Amino acid sequence: MLKVLGENLKASRLAENLSQQVAADRSGISLKAIRNLEAGENASTLSLLSYCRTLRKTDWLMTLAPPEINDAMFERHFVREGRRQRAGRARKEVTNG
Repeated sequence: MLKVLGENLKASRLAENLSQQVAADRSGISLKAIRNLEAGENASTLSLLSYCRTLRKTDWLMTLAPPEINDAMFERHFVREGRRQRAGRARKEVTNG
C-alpha cells in the first residue's frame, strides 16, 4: 500500500512539473523525506501531510480519515455481562503418596 501511495505521489509531483528538491523546498521537508515517501518507505505523518498539501492532494487524506466518524466504530463487539473470563493456568494435581 505504501508503495502505491509513493508511486501516486511521484506521479502527482511530475504532473506539477516539480523536481524532488523544489517539492521539498515548497513542502518544508527534507529531500530525503520526499525520496522516502515516493519510495513507499518510512516517513513521518507530518511529512506526508505537508507533501500532500504541496501537491494539492489533501482530498486523499480525507479518504484515510473521513471526518464523519461513527460512534459504533469504537464500541467493543464482544462485551459480556458479568465477570471477565480468562484462560486459567493448568493446575497440578496433588497426590499423597
